[in-house]
Amino acid sequence: MGISLRRYAHLLLTYLKPHWRSNLALAVLLFSSIGLQLLSPQVISYFIDTIQARGPLQVLLIAAGIFIIISVVQRLVAFASTYLAENIGWLATNALRADLVEHCLRLDMSFHKQHTPGELIERVDSDVTALANFFSQFTLKVLGNGLLILGVLLFLLQADWRAGFGLIVYSVLTLCILSFLQKVAVNKWAKEREANADFYGFLEEHISGTEDIRAIGAEQYVTHRLFALMRRLLETYRAARLISNFTNFGTNTLYVVGYTVGLALGAYLYSQHQITLGTAYVIVYYIGLLAQPLDNLRQQLQDLQQAEASIERVEQLFMLQPEIKEDVSKDLPSEQSALTFQNVSFSYDQQEYVLQDLNFQLQPGKVLGLLGHTGSGKTTLARLLFRLYDPPIGAIRLNGIDLREIALEQLRTQVGMVTQDVQLFQASIRDNLTFFNRRISDATIEQALHESGLSKWVQSLPHGLDTQLAAGGQGLSAGEAQLLAFARVFLKNPSLVVLDEASSRLDPATEYLLEQAMKRLLEGRTGIIIAHRLHTVLRADEIMILDHGNIVEHGSRLALANDPHSRFCTLLQTGLEEVLP
Repeated sequence: MGISLRRYAHLLLTYLKPHWRSNLALAVLLFSSIGLQLLSPQVISYFIDTIQARGPLQVLLIAAGIFIIISVVQRLVAFASTYLAENIGWLATNALRADLVEHCLRLDMSFHKQHTPGELIERVDSDVTALANFFSQFTLKVLGNGLLILGVLLFLLQADWRAGFGLIVYSVLTLCILSFLQKVAVNKWAKEREANADFYGFLEEHISGTEDIRAIGAEQYVTHRLFALMRRLLETYRAARLISNFTNFGTNTLYVVGYTVGLALGAYLYSQHQITLGTAYVIVYYIGLLAQPLDNLRQQLQDLQQAEASIERVEQLFMLQPEIKEDVSKDLPSEQSALTFQNVSFSYDQQEYVLQDLNFQLQPGKVLGLLGHTGSGKTTLARLLFRLYDPPIGAIRLNGIDLREIALEQLRTQVGMVTQDVQLFQASIRDNLTFFNRRISDATIEQALHESGLSKWVQSLPHGLDTQLAAGGQGLSAGEAQLLAFARVFLKNPSLVVLDEASSRLDPATEYLLEQAMKRLLEGRTGIIIAHRLHTVLRADEIMILDHGNIVEHGSRLALANDPHSRFCTLLQTGLEEVLP
């Protein structure tokens, strides 16, 4: 896979730059710790040699006191650096998570159709979590441990060139082996991350569909697929962990060999009276000290193995760009919207067209009733109005302006929609209505609730607007959830309203409230009512019937209802005659 240093540096600079003061403090602490670790054995060496030379007790006490002070300061520095590194790691990874979520929300609906929520959760959370240590400690620890190793080798060369040269060979050999194993392990960890994403995507999809799975008796099939994914996850994790364990094994083996040789060399030199006992202690101590930075480097390289795979996957996600481009050149007036479809054709897969050569106009303040069987293209038409997709052929205009020339935020403010599936958050009623926009006053919210017919219901709740709702609207009736969706649209105050089967979930007792809310919502606005049931288009001025993406009938509702040869009239006669004017 091989990620270049430039890409590492770019990622680090992007998310560590805002915390440069904390990183500077962490660098000072780490380098202070290195100095203290190198200084500590020198004090002990001096203490031992002074005892052998029968030096004064006062000097020994001072040396002992200095050693104690160094040890205590070193522990405090280690504690502070660990705390600071963890804090930096969390700040950086949280910022990366936020950027990933925002990026995913901007991607087209085609992307979200191809990737399950569970897979995206794995990308945003687990992949980023694997980078926590990379952000917080990787650069400083690699640099710090490298400097510690260099300092140890320099001190050993000063103590005795033979010991220093032997440990240089040992260190270079160890790092070469670690580097080789790291290259082998990267691909293994990438496969493990992919298997993890597939596993969580499967869990999310099938847990959310538990009711349907149990209803059709598909438990055994789901369990079989789960076992297959778990086996793949186990195999990929085992392969990646095996390579990482080889790294650990290689480090420990080389450490034992190096420590044995160094200990024997120190003992030999001392027995030959070529070094003092204090120097022999320093050699042995530094050899032992050398194991810590080498093991830290091994751990950092192991973390890098996982981080590199995660970085690759995160970068792949960032490289995806939405096909819906903003080329803002015109402002959309906030007046009633005139809607025009001009030769519009659309396909989800660039093969079979869902909409074909649509041409129609809807004048300001008029309401269009959109009919057609399932799959005829009604909902697709509504998605195009919000630019969830762009038609490859033709143009859609509001007040004569092509939607592609209007800012997405402005467009989606001027177009409101109520669907049969209402998305509610685990938050207060206020936040569910305003989407956490604190600038909207309670008076405005209460007016929207009054318009939607929910003001008395909200006032009856113990905490009013601060009443907490469960995720998905659990605990609410279908009617209450649907009317909350109407209140959201009243708050937006759009010029064009789309009602997509908005009454299909309501019980008869609540339907009167919806009819009144719908009447108020459509007053003075251009509207489109998408319906399967004929009685929901009573208030429409025009009727349009789609069939396999084609307009088969379009005209005044009254004219079509009174035309015995029209499809709409046939539907009325065979369906609900009472909707005739």
